[in-house]
Parts: sequence; structure tokens; C-alpha cells
Amino acid sequence: MSEEAKQASNSEATTETATRERRPARRPGGRFQRRRKFCKFCADKSLKIDHKDPELLSQFITERYKILPARVTGTCAFHQRQLTSAIKRARILALLAFTPLHKD
Repeated sequence: MSEEAKQASNSEATTETATRERRPARRPGGRFQRRRKFCKFCADKSLKIDHKDPELLSQFITERYKILPARVTGTCAFHQRQLTSAIKRARILALLAFTPLHKD
């Protein structure tokens, strides 16, 4: 390669890296602050977790009938354990389906 070709390729490489370095750095944490999740049952004391209430329990299962984790629903550990046992009990009593195939 000639000297001119080497200099041209070097100058192109330096301009590419220079444009990359000029971009503003992202702020850590992003633009949005997430809203803190709260336990629905701790906030509203009148709500009770009952295995005989399939409408309430169906809010805490996915469309594939899996139990949603506490990090998604925002429930505290105490109420998450109660929810899990109530959903399992309702499934055994046929108030909730185990899978979408079992739904009538």
C-alpha cells in the first residue's frame, strides 16, 4: 500500500472513534423512576385471601395458569405465601384450572 492510502485509512479510523467518543454518556438509572410496588392486601385490610374467591385469585395467575411471583405482583412475603396456598387449594377443589387445557 502506498503512504497516501495508509494515511487515508488511518484518518477514517480516527474519525470513527472520535464520533463514538463524542456521544453523551448515559445517566445511570435511566430517565424514569419506577413506582414502588406495594402489597395490595396490606394496604386494604378489608381484602382477604380466600381459596373460595376465584375472581381475586385469577388476578395473580398468568394466562398459562402459573402463579405470578411477588416481584411482579408487589405482594409482601406473608401474603404471597397465603396467595400461593390459596391458589393451590382452589385448584384441588376445581375452582381454578391447573392449565388452560383444563378450563371448561
